[in-house]
Amino acid sequence: MSHPADTPSIPLAPEVLRNATLPDGRRADIHLADGRVTALVDQPDKADRPDRLDTGRGLDSGRRSTAGPGSIDLGGALVLPALVDGHAHLDKTLLGAPWQPHPTSATLREHIANERALRAVAGVPVADRATALAHRMVSLGTGHVRSHVDIDPDVRLDGLHALVEVREKFRDRLGIQIVAFPQSGVVTAPGVADLLDAALSEGADLIGGLDPAGFDEDVDGQLDIVFGLAERHSAGIDIHLHDGGVTGTRQLRHIAQRTAALGLGGTVTVSHAYALGEADATELDRTATALASAGVAIMTNGPRHSMPPVLRLRDHGVRVFAGSDNIRDTWWPYGTADMLERATVIGLQGDLMTDPELRHAASMITDEAAAALGLTGYGLAPGCRADLVVIAARGVPEAVAAHPRRLLVLHGGRVVGPAPETDFPEFPALSVTGGDAPAPQGER
Repeated sequence: MSHPADTPSIPLAPEVLRNATLPDGRRADIHLADGRVTALVDQPDKADRPDRLDTGRGLDSGRRSTAGPGSIDLGGALVLPALVDGHAHLDKTLLGAPWQPHPTSATLREHIANERALRAVAGVPVADRATALAHRMVSLGTGHVRSHVDIDPDVRLDGLHALVEVREKFRDRLGIQIVAFPQSGVVTAPGVADLLDAALSEGADLIGGLDPAGFDEDVDGQLDIVFGLAERHSAGIDIHLHDGGVTGTRQLRHIAQRTAALGLGGTVTVSHAYALGEADATELDRTATALASAGVAIMTNGPRHSMPPVLRLRDHGVRVFAGSDNIRDTWWPYGTADMLERATVIGLQGDLMTDPELRHAASMITDEAAAALGLTGYGLAPGCRADLVVIAARGVPEAVAAHPRRLLVLHGGRVVGPAPETDFPEFPALSVTGGDAPAPQGER
């Protein structure tokens, strides 16, 4: 893409984002310094504002000028705090590798066997595939992600070490939390407990689990290990729970009981929790009350099986947030890494239709997800980290429903996206000049 000589370049570390639409609908200038938001200065109402939003193409065409050194006029575009992907599998993605036909499987164990077989012939290292996915996340406005990584007798800690490398490589563009995930079980997989222990010493931030009843067939045995390691390493917990029916809700209450007894509220998540979408009103209320009291959060990615009832759980005081889960891998051929699209999927499946409900869907990929991940300094207020995304929309409901473009992505106050078109042709390149411009492949 060519840029005329007189096209103003986009500052790598802008001092002011002018004429921004804030999440509450106000129009303001956002002042930045030292990687943080320093002030939000409301703009007076103007009768002559255009009814049609400038979609941001001025960022590459030069039609939108900077209003002084170090400032960018956003033309009324929406600014949100960086999107948060609360559940991904960077080690599993096949992005960066040739397309693979999706293998069919009837059980969880068949899924795992299929993945293990393909892993042996993928031909592209974990770090390369994870890097491709991380680039895409950044380009779409994700500033923080929690990624599970397989820890099992086959791969051992190799995947963890690869993701630790990727985490360091992206530390100036994407915050990555790593969950040591026992994909092949805990109790039924010899040596996994010791591997999980080692993983928490070698870079993992949280300890995971997998269907204590349905996979390990030993609820207390698995949870003894998971909660024991969490205590020993002062780590958070994030457990995959696919088990449905009363088997699933009983385990949720069991997890809540352990969380409360150990004072771990706010550090424990159950991912998927399909049973909550199947429970009758009495069972749901009983389980939701236990989860809320203990401070256990629920992650949903929306599709497949049953989805937890987002609004009912919210009304009970349960924190529910969103993640992408699998992105183009052996478990799921779909996935774009677009968290606004994920909010749309959850909104459609959860029948979230009104503007307040669409705002809640957005909170599941911003504030609620950030709180569940324990992020500090997150938000769009003075003192918060300047991890921001500029979106071609006039408000939050439109951003969830309309699949708008990401116009600008900042991490720690520095422009990090959208990605150069050499990486992803669907995203226009930023007109960034200077010797310290971000390298196309994320190298520094």
